[in-house]
Amino acid sequence: MERILILDFGGQYNQLIARRVRECHVYCEVHPYTMPLEEIRSFSPIGIIFTGGPNSVYEAGSPQVDPAIFELGIPVLGICYGCQLLAQVLGGQVTPAQEDSAREYGKTVTWYDRSCPIFQGLPEKSVSWMSHGDYMARVPAGFRLTAHSAACAHVAIADEVRRFYGVQFHPEVSHTEYGTRMLHNFLYEVCGARGTWSMADYKNTAIGQIREQVGQGRVLLALSGGVDSSVCAALLAEAIGDQLTCVFVDHGLMRLNEGNEVEAAFAKWSMNFVRVDAEERFLTKLADESDPERKRKIIGEEFIRVFEEEAKKIGTVDYLAQGTIYPDVIESGAGAAAVIKSHHNVGGLPDYVDFKEIIEPLRLLFKDEVRQLGRELGLPEYLVSRQPFPGPGLAIRIIGAVTKEKADTLRQADFIFRDEIARAGEARNLNQYFAVLTDTRSVGVMGDGRTYDHTLALRAVTTDDFMTADWARIPYEVLDQVSVRIVNEVKGINRIVYDITSKPPATVEWE
Repeated sequence: MERILILDFGGQYNQLIARRVRECHVYCEVHPYTMPLEEIRSFSPIGIIFTGGPNSVYEAGSPQVDPAIFELGIPVLGICYGCQLLAQVLGGQVTPAQEDSAREYGKTVTWYDRSCPIFQGLPEKSVSWMSHGDYMARVPAGFRLTAHSAACAHVAIADEVRRFYGVQFHPEVSHTEYGTRMLHNFLYEVCGARGTWSMADYKNTAIGQIREQVGQGRVLLALSGGVDSSVCAALLAEAIGDQLTCVFVDHGLMRLNEGNEVEAAFAKWSMNFVRVDAEERFLTKLADESDPERKRKIIGEEFIRVFEEEAKKIGTVDYLAQGTIYPDVIESGAGAAAVIKSHHNVGGLPDYVDFKEIIEPLRLLFKDEVRQLGRELGLPEYLVSRQPFPGPGLAIRIIGAVTKEKADTLRQADFIFRDEIARAGEARNLNQYFAVLTDTRSVGVMGDGRTYDHTLALRAVTTDDFMTADWARIPYEVLDQVSVRIVNEVKGINRIVYDITSKPPATVEWE
């Protein structure tokens, strides 16, 4: 299988590079920049992409690569920090920008040399997304300049003989108007990709890998009923059949009626399904805990303990399976990337897990790819298209300490929000929407009397990949109806606010 290797230097857009490459029907994986040369050889990539990163290549201790990587005969594309690293290692010079005008951030008009394979078929001038404060003061021997802006002559460089290319901007973000075309050109015109990778290929490969890994062993799947774990269940069921047991832990932090809906949905499937009522034990563990990272870790560990107990009831269970996906891994911290928040199924796992191994067949997939895989596996559309719901559930949508009373209050408010969105026909326009019970109380007036109750926040976003997201423009009349219903029907809430922050700088969830 033809594949692209993406070496991660810790930039905030790195996973978008993988998304764009896969959109071009070429398989890729992101690995830390510390990946040994022998492993790179074994990976057999048709091309290598160096990502952006927050460092400066000339600083002591900045991420570097083995110079021998440039002797492998493999095409290389450096993006932002990756471009500067490529230039520095191959004999150029990178320095801090001497003038403020040479530091470029945001949308920038850029001129391209269309004789360069990377810019083939593009207009001569377009907009690219810049984010750099350093400058390539000297270009390495063998390279030529292939793009410039009003402030910077060295926006892109190319050595067509060795097939090394570098761009100071970010082609992976949507703000670069022809960014995906540039990446497509690198893949097809430079690396010679044929574009043979598809989700059907991934399904068949994953099934083969699961069968090889599991053998005759038994697998326990942590089933939440969400998109990821549902697709994981279908994939495992096709791979190993009745060697799989799905355990659904109802931790008392689900949405209204969700536990019963999950059980009903999977009762129709031919699989071993176990539902565990664990509300009391989870709420006891969470009592008085308000720190979001601690809540995630408490929930992550308690999930594991429940699964261990259920495994002993079943008999010998060798493997624990989870529906972990790529954004979970990235936000929990991977390679040189920062920890944004520890997902309960990644950074929230305890140090000791009483299973032979953890199986995560969706670990390298983005949310939309998981949905595509679900369709390949024949899952019903209502499961595949379901909006995401985090494993910790309402615990991370209750700001501060978690109690049953707060969970019940939020359940009712969240149901009203989702109900009105559905009634208004807005669900098809939104990728995720939910309510958050804040720890802020405010003064209100109800029935001519003073109230001092909770503020509820509403959150809705649109996104392609959940790595970035834009706040949704829900019609005012819909928000008004939601507000009126919640304040009138849900005890303990007297104020509603709407979150108009995109990701970044915020995340989709509040905690």
